[in-house]
Amino acid sequence: MSRTRRTLPVALAALAALVVLAGLSGCGIRATTVPVDVGAAPSRVSCDTPALPAGQNGVQGFRATVELVCGSQLVGVERVVPVPEKRVLRDPVALVAQALLEALERTPSAEERDAGFTTGVPSGLTAVAPRPGDPAGTVRLSRKPEDLPPVALSQIVCTLSGSEAVSAGPGPVVLGGPDADPPRTWECTEAVRSRPESVPTLGEIVRPGPS
Repeated sequence: MSRTRRTLPVALAALAALVVLAGLSGCGIRATTVPVDVGAAPSRVSCDTPALPAGQNGVQGFRATVELVCGSQLVGVERVVPVPEKRVLRDPVALVAQALLEALERTPSAEERDAGFTTGVPSGLTAVAPRPGDPAGTVRLSRKPEDLPPVALSQIVCTLSGSEAVSAGPGPVVLGGPDADPPRTWECTEAVRSRPESVPTLGEIVRPGPS
């Protein structure tokens, strides 16, 4: 599966367009209510998120949809994602990916847990700098994507593929691990969203084109 390459200035422009002042106190960002039937009536969860979790107001960040698990499927939750404080990553795509990973690793708020939201992304997972020769827009992780728990990988793929600063609109995302193995394309499909516990189809290898 081919992927449109984007230059560094385009990624920088996308990041600049996404960054907003989250001091919009009272903006009340909410996800659409998605009733999910996971069994008998007492087991039904609303998957309805409250206003911004405590601690989000007044923090500089960018709007993003973070894919959490609710009712055994992925449900997008709108967030203002803080920009990482330690900006050791100079690559803008990796910087956005790191911010999104931290948002996925964070334990959902009490209100979100009451609504049925959880996350399977392990703590400590980070975005690392792309390797020389990686296609533009490649996100390398501190662990091989295929070694992650299936639910965590599904959350990451669907969250990153929905970010305009990482992917050129909804579509495949290019992921690799910390080693020299070439990155692969991964796609967030309806099958992945409805059954995140299933291992997403291993994308095709993306090799650099002629220089």
